[in-house]
Amino acid sequence: MEENINKQKLFIGSCIALVVTSMTFAIRAKLELVFGPDGVGLNLEQIGTAFAPAFWGFTLAMIFGGPLVDRLGIKKIAWIAFITHAIGITLTILAYDMNSLFIATLFVGIGNGMVEAAFNPMVASMFPNKKTKMLNRFHVWFPGGIVIGALMGWLVMDVMGLGWQIMVGLLYVPLIIYGLIFWGKKFPVTERVQMGVSFGDMVKNLGKPLFIFMVICMLMTAASELGTTQRIESLLHNSVAYPLLVLAFINGIMALGRAFAGQVIHKLQPAGMLLFSAIFTFIGLWLLTITSDGFTFVAAGVFAIGVTFFWPTMIGFVAEYLPETGALGLSVMGGAGMLSVSLVLPIMGRLMDTANATEALRTMSILPAILIVAFLGLNIYMRKKYKTPLVQGD
Repeated sequence: MEENINKQKLFIGSCIALVVTSMTFAIRAKLELVFGPDGVGLNLEQIGTAFAPAFWGFTLAMIFGGPLVDRLGIKKIAWIAFITHAIGITLTILAYDMNSLFIATLFVGIGNGMVEAAFNPMVASMFPNKKTKMLNRFHVWFPGGIVIGALMGWLVMDVMGLGWQIMVGLLYVPLIIYGLIFWGKKFPVTERVQMGVSFGDMVKNLGKPLFIFMVICMLMTAASELGTTQRIESLLHNSVAYPLLVLAFINGIMALGRAFAGQVIHKLQPAGMLLFSAIFTFIGLWLLTITSDGFTFVAAGVFAIGVTFFWPTMIGFVAEYLPETGALGLSVMGGAGMLSVSLVLPIMGRLMDTANATEALRTMSILPAILIVAFLGLNIYMRKKYKTPLVQGD
């Protein structure tokens, strides 16, 4: 059965599905101005509320999709992702107020969640001996897709002066491509099924202290990264002419970093990468509060170096060190991350409505500050348990 599975095509298809997910993040950032005070007339807190289901919808999809991946199979969850993506994109084009945008964003969020629920365990299952490396390569296409979406949004609306509906309609292109790639393909079973771990044992392993610790940290790593980049237009509106280009710059650095993650993983190990990431994220957020114009790109670059490895390394750490938690464990991790972003977006909007963008950024910097301490402790724990140094030699 293993011989009939085309791992390369499945991996490519999963990457393109993730491009759809990530393009929605970039396009949503541009829609903030379309539906904002100078457009439809929503205030920043209302926009945060309308965008929130992209994240808690994602969370619900991952938490329910995680165990369903084992029961229904990766293939069926992949097609659920395709269908909900198609519905969400269409409803976004038809959106005209907060409620219609809310419903459209919910379907997009469910589609995005199903992509992660299906393909994180699929990648871990297909590449059991290099999980963190291949999950980083898979997640290259999250920042990669954001770069594509940000540049497309800038070209369509700012350069060509076309309508925002055309910008959103571009999402149909990668959607159709990944649907065609998956058509008629055989998919692998999840690693939990391969290992013969029962559903009850998988659930029981979710109670391990190390897993609970990683879930708590995921709340903060995801909010630090996605909470900031999702509100980039509002946060940097007074600092640079085209905040969407800063978003493309950040995600370009992230894509390059994840593409060459293998060497970094070899040197630092997952726990070391997370500590490194927390330090640079904290410095980057603080620099963004005190810079403007060209220096904003310097600060954004430091921030990008920080958040590059957060998401895939958190997922990879669980896949590598807590494989008994199965697809559900990976889904709980991703779901926790997106849930935290759904909570952070309205809070950031309120801070920008009542105070300013600088105050919002400074408040966000508290999260990586906590993570520095948490990941320092994780490194000490991992070095004692696995007898590995913080930095590996050649």
